[in-house]
Amino acid sequence: MTSHYNVLIIGAGTAGLMVASQLKKKRIGSMAIIDPAETHYYQPAWTLVGAGAYNYKKTARPMKSVIPSGVDWIKEYVAQLNPEANEVITKNDTKITYDFLVVAPGLVYDFSIVEGLEEALNKKVVCSNYTDPEETWNQLQKFKGGTALFTQPPTPIKCGGAPQKIMYLAESHFQKSRIREKTNVIFATNGGVIFGVKKVAETLMNVVKRKDINLRFGHVLKKIDADNKIAWYALADNQSEHNNKPVKTQEKDGLVGIPFDFLHTAPPSVAPAFVKNSPLANESGWMKVDHKNMQSPDYSNIFGLGDVAALPTAKTGAAIRKQVPIVVDNIDNLIKNNKVGTMSYNGYSSCPLVTDYGKMVLAEFDYDNNFTPDPKLKQMLIKDSSKEHWRLWLLKKYMLPYLYWNKMLRGKAV
Repeated sequence: MTSHYNVLIIGAGTAGLMVASQLKKKRIGSMAIIDPAETHYYQPAWTLVGAGAYNYKKTARPMKSVIPSGVDWIKEYVAQLNPEANEVITKNDTKITYDFLVVAPGLVYDFSIVEGLEEALNKKVVCSNYTDPEETWNQLQKFKGGTALFTQPPTPIKCGGAPQKIMYLAESHFQKSRIREKTNVIFATNGGVIFGVKKVAETLMNVVKRKDINLRFGHVLKKIDADNKIAWYALADNQSEHNNKPVKTQEKDGLVGIPFDFLHTAPPSVAPAFVKNSPLANESGWMKVDHKNMQSPDYSNIFGLGDVAALPTAKTGAAIRKQVPIVVDNIDNLIKNNKVGTMSYNGYSSCPLVTDYGKMVLAEFDYDNNFTPDPKLKQMLIKDSSKEHWRLWLLKKYMLPYLYWNKMLRGKAV
């Protein structure tokens, strides 16, 4: 059985739902979303869940409640993309054809990239806000001191700043629990800077200093020994250490091991197999798109956006918020005028960097890592969002979730 749609959207995450909601207002014909998930999550709040500052249940809603009315929901897994035939094939061998295709499935986790990681998570030796933020909070509450290690994989991840947000909140929790004096907080990252935007990095380095965090750059996570609680790293050329305190590291097979009592990480992330193995992918497996208009360079009726897109900017919901109107405008113009629109994406992304309970920095930037704060922040009496501010915490905890559920997913301008 084959179904045909004017516009077919793969993925009912932030990107897919926003595209569907905004396209509906253009009256472009039949539309469907392919996604097997029963639940839609507001994942940006999971950092707060992991620190005991947000209710996990409030981050979840039934998928059927967020699919726009008039848009068909195909509850299946995509198995294959056949762009030459304008066809998508599901794992149930359902064939769906389209006039226009929007590829927005997000990313998937590949635990095999870090040896032992999946076993360590299953044994609850390691935790991750990305997979189970409630377990992160459970482990933080059980922690009684020792080495608290925060790290991240060598792949792109959702919101690259998230692994350090939970660290800042955890350090504050250790202070409140009166175990900070017997805790060594370590942040080991493969990067060479704390953050790519210089103005924001300066603030974060001051936070690191204030919180007396042992910062280690150029540490590429390779494997985790769950039984002995050791994280093993390869040292990159940009290896350096800041606020260093004595840590009894180990060396084996060219790797450096850091023993831990608590470890939080983000899972290695890759594009879904049906994208990676398709003609739409680049050499790294991510979807090739024009950096300005999100169009596939090889198939003019296909667009990609969100986490799956091979764009040199951060994978965040804020980036999607700016990408969606461009994709919608292009499809609308192609249908009505047989040419793409003139809107252009400058690489805008945003990372709300929570630095404490009640404090946050908002990093907004473009392809060139220029600091580009939203002028609307002045309405909140925030002069410089590169500095910590309590009003930014209110934005993160209360305003952004409200805007997400009530504006963004409903196709309204934000």
